[in-house]
Amino acid sequence: MPTDPPDPISAIRNLGPASEANFAKAGIHTASALRALGADEAYARLLASGTAPHFISYYVLVMALQGRPWNDAKGAEKLALRAKFDAIKAAMGPKDKGRSDLEAALSMIGVVERR
Repeated sequence: MPTDPPDPISAIRNLGPASEANFAKAGIHTASALRALGADEAYARLLASGTAPHFISYYVLVMALQGRPWNDAKGAEKLALRAKFDAIKAAMGPKDKGRSDLEAALSMIGVVERR
């Protein structure tokens, strides 16, 4: 009985073992599943699983799913990606309710105790 060939996320250009591990935490285990979800939904799932938001990681994911070099977008395209990233992040809501922006930022980097 033939088996399906491996379909690792790391087979997608620009995505390596660290990306693969983060996507696994978000319940995305194959390159085909990642492609089917698309960049926006997959990134939202990463954030929901606890991955800290970072524009470059979103940008790299979009470029990877398009088969482009990670730093290929320029000008208006990059600005549009930034706007989409900000919208995805905002839709996730605040992580540290009841804390000031400064306290939340300090918590994120481990300076104050996490709640």
